[in-house]
Amino acid sequence: MEMTTAELIGIWVAAALTFCALSFLYKDNPFYQVAESLFVGVSAGYGAAFVLHQVIYQDVIIPLSVSVQVVSEEPSALLQVANRILPCILGLMILARFFPSIGWISRWPLAFIIGYGTGFNVMFIIQTFLLPQIYGMVKPLVEVADPTVTTPDVVMIGNVPLMATISNLVLFVGVLAVIAYFFFSKPHTGAYGKFTKFGVWMLMLGFGATYGNTVMARMSLLIGRIQFLLDDWIQGAMGINLPG
Repeated sequence: MEMTTAELIGIWVAAALTFCALSFLYKDNPFYQVAESLFVGVSAGYGAAFVLHQVIYQDVIIPLSVSVQVVSEEPSALLQVANRILPCILGLMILARFFPSIGWISRWPLAFIIGYGTGFNVMFIIQTFLLPQIYGMVKPLVEVADPTVTTPDVVMIGNVPLMATISNLVLFVGVLAVIAYFFFSKPHTGAYGKFTKFGVWMLMLGFGATYGNTVMARMSLLIGRIQFLLDDWIQGAMGINLPG
């Protein structure tokens, strides 16, 4: 498909900025700093434009204008106006921090934001991390499969799926070992010390899996940029057909 001039310029600029960003693998240099500054600036500008259009215009100005028009006919619209104006007032109060004489005003909206955010995040963390861990701990240690259901890919010992049972046992013992490791009122010696060392190994496995996911996410970004250089830049913009 034939590319327009604007598309070609965009691909060449993107390829140049990609090489500028990858030049940091050698050392910090002006090319990388230009790409970094440009990325931060464009991201900040895009974020500001997004907030102005999607938040202030779509969620504040338009609803307020509609509510003001119908407030005379529908008194309940006053509540909608208040729901839109009060957050705006709190947001403007935060800007008082730039003026030392009235900077104390910004503490009120910040206290509201921190209090609301803390309460919301506590419930989010409990529902996302704590409760699933509890659900996983109260599962039966030995699962018994339905004998009428055939699962050819699952190793069975009688009616007991082997891997699922081992997974439940490892999870149960591992969680207990991790909790025991953080119980510092009892010395970690003897058999108890060996049990807590198993908890340390489980923690290291968890940290390693988390780090591995982070590395894989970064590798996926790198693969995406390499595919862009090979497909869009070399074959698309430059017209060079690569073998394979």
